[in-house]
Amino acid sequence: MAENGRTYFDRQEVRDANERERSIFHALPGLIRHAIDNAPFFREQLAGIEPDSVTSRAALAEVPLVRRSDLAARQQAHLPFGGLAATATARLAHLYATDGPRYGPEGGRSDYWRFARAMYAAGFRRGDIVFNAFDYHLVPDGFMADFGARAMGCPVIPAGSSGLDRQVRVLMDLAPVAFTGRPSALRALLEQVGEPALATISLHKALLAFEPFDAADAEALAADHGITALQCHATPDLGLIAYQSGIQDGFIVDEAMIVEIVDPATGRPVPPGREGELVVTAFNPDYPLIRFATGDLTRQLPGESPCGRTNMRIAGVLGRVPDTVSG
Repeated sequence: MAENGRTYFDRQEVRDANERERSIFHALPGLIRHAIDNAPFFREQLAGIEPDSVTSRAALAEVPLVRRSDLAARQQAHLPFGGLAATATARLAHLYATDGPRYGPEGGRSDYWRFARAMYAAGFRRGDIVFNAFDYHLVPDGFMADFGARAMGCPVIPAGSSGLDRQVRVLMDLAPVAFTGRPSALRALLEQVGEPALATISLHKALLAFEPFDAADAEALAADHGITALQCHATPDLGLIAYQSGIQDGFIVDEAMIVEIVDPATGRPVPPGREGELVVTAFNPDYPLIRFATGDLTRQLPGESPCGRTNMRIAGVLGRVPDTVSG
């Protein structure tokens, strides 16, 4: 839960970088042991690895990658989650189907996908009515934002992919101040509102994801409609990975992640500033993805965010790893 009246969602965002490294690598052996003990895939994948020895980035780099591109085939061989889930299916809250199809679990914790942190950085605050246009059908997108907003104390309008005429009526009647969804969904909604009603809409902040949206797009949206829109990077496997706190400031890595940027061909970390594949280790006890190769290309940005948050920054998604490398 965000701390009322504070600039930051919590103190984790502004802790000393060395303190953060010590903390996450102190916790990592426990995550690895949990995965080995409870997820059949990791019992095999990590055979021979002593969890207590994985206490640094160098040691983590010796752990084999889990490639996102392999998940669909692995899951079809071992339904529903390929042996990667560490929580029994009967104890889950939701089961999702995404592209491929690939299946994903969701546990019952509040703000399971950790979107509240990104929303807070985008200016959302307790009591804001949130118009959520992410899809709720079979995929976790809508629930990511919904759960984050509810954890912050924000009422949610679950618009999803309902018809635009209906969305406009709800928008005008209920006067939400915040929007969550894909950039294309926000554009379509604003076009449907049309002139002169656009001058009276209540929206003035947005958190967008899952589609390209650059600084020029954000500046145009602010100039034309008075909406300040920031982005986050998330996936159906991992939830929130990184988020913006300003249009030009890059993406700040979430506090529940270890992010590496690696050579897609070797899985070895690349030097800071060089483009490589985004690899994530997620501190999620239900789905403890360890060295999960997302297939997204990015690079590390130098220094800390001007906003004062101290975690690693990345440039966002710069492309995709070719199938010949990631398959």
